[in-house]
Amino acid sequence: VQLQASGGGLVQAGGSLRLSCAASGSIRSISDMAWYRQAPGMQRERVAGITSGGSTSYADSVEGRFTISRDNAKTTVYLQMNSLKPEDTAVYYCNVNGIGINWRPFRSWGQGTLVTVSS
Repeated sequence: VQLQASGGGLVQAGGSLRLSCAASGSIRSISDMAWYRQAPGMQRERVAGITSGGSTSYADSVEGRFTISRDNAKTTVYLQMNSLKPEDTAVYYCNVNGIGINWRPFRSWGQGTLVTVSS
């Protein structure tokens, strides 16, 4: 299973970015999809998640500013980030859990996309 993330970049504080992550490969089904981030010198933290049923959850630090969604085929997950703050600067990783064609569960990570918010 491969994950291709995109959409990172440099933005001023108060601006917006939209991250995308597309899953491909020997996938039978996808359950949960999520975004994590890791700032320099910090542990990776979970930013937002979405279940196969569409239920969403957010870290307190991004609640009300970030929105996670997925496409109808449920193979692409998005993260709309509004009102960005310098403290949102980090490498963002997508994470996907599911069942492979071989009926074995998988957990895959994207390559990471850098988001830099300038003050």
